[in-house]
Amino acid sequence: MEIIDFNKEMAPQAQELLWNCYLEERAHAAALPEEPRIPPLEGLAQNGLGVAAVEDGKLLGFLGAYGPWKPVFCTPDVSGVFSPLHAHAVQREDRVRLWRRLYQAAAEKWAQAGAASHAITLFAHDCGAREALYMYGFGVRCLDMMRPMKGIAAGGGWTCSELPHARHGELTPLRRELAAHLAQSPSFMHHEPEQLEAWLRRKAGAGSRVFVAERNGRIAAYIEADGEGENFLTGASGTANICGAYCLPAYRGMGAAQAALNAMISALKDEGYVRLGVDCESMNPTALGFWSKYFDIYTHSVVRRIDENAVLYRVQGGI
Repeated sequence: MEIIDFNKEMAPQAQELLWNCYLEERAHAAALPEEPRIPPLEGLAQNGLGVAAVEDGKLLGFLGAYGPWKPVFCTPDVSGVFSPLHAHAVQREDRVRLWRRLYQAAAEKWAQAGAASHAITLFAHDCGAREALYMYGFGVRCLDMMRPMKGIAAGGGWTCSELPHARHGELTPLRRELAAHLAQSPSFMHHEPEQLEAWLRRKAGAGSRVFVAERNGRIAAYIEADGEGENFLTGASGTANICGAYCLPAYRGMGAAQAALNAMISALKDEGYVRLGVDCESMNPTALGFWSKYFDIYTHSVVRRIDENAVLYRVQGGI
């Protein structure tokens, strides 16, 4: 077996490997689309960040990435690369060893490109990939989940509706509370004031659809959705994607978030949508506890941050 640069001639075999990995995951998450459109893989060969494992002309696995860019996760002066769900696949046989060899070769390329943060989105039930990468210092940061467009059990007493765009300004206080919540332990997702204000402006101008649960004229919880998600599976026909949610602490445990979610599911199902996706930070216990009750987890996005001095040494030609 050899580890070599990934090239565009390998794309057809790479696509077949990726499809097989997808079918493995779909056996655990039936809500995933039957025939998603896999993005073109030839572009992964153009940036010099990809590697492949080959033997006797057969592709055993590949690992590519996009980047580098900075700042990563709002951390100044830290550069990173990202390997999305379609940028890698490894055959089932000898998967742990193949993943280790591929990452070792790819990580050297990524470090030489100046990237200290390495992020990879894995299929959640790929035990071989998890075993290989967790031993190499990776930890989970984000999850993707999906469910069929079926209602859930929710308590009564809530007035639920789709919020007209003219009322979206009423969400700003909840969004500020959401940002404050994410800055707390164990999430530690801190944003500087100017970053927060820029995010609020983007949200105010977004075209997302928002569903709310109200009581006595006050919004207790909201959930918003649009057509975009975090990976190629979220773009499948009939898929809507949640892009934001928050429930005021005083109303948690009272069914407000469930009621808002049910209102969204009912409306979107009537419009022909068949599945609903969501992503969340695994280090946000409130979000993880809620979404994992109602959705199937199908990805783990794992992150490793290597020694910036080792990166600098390579960038400067030390190795």
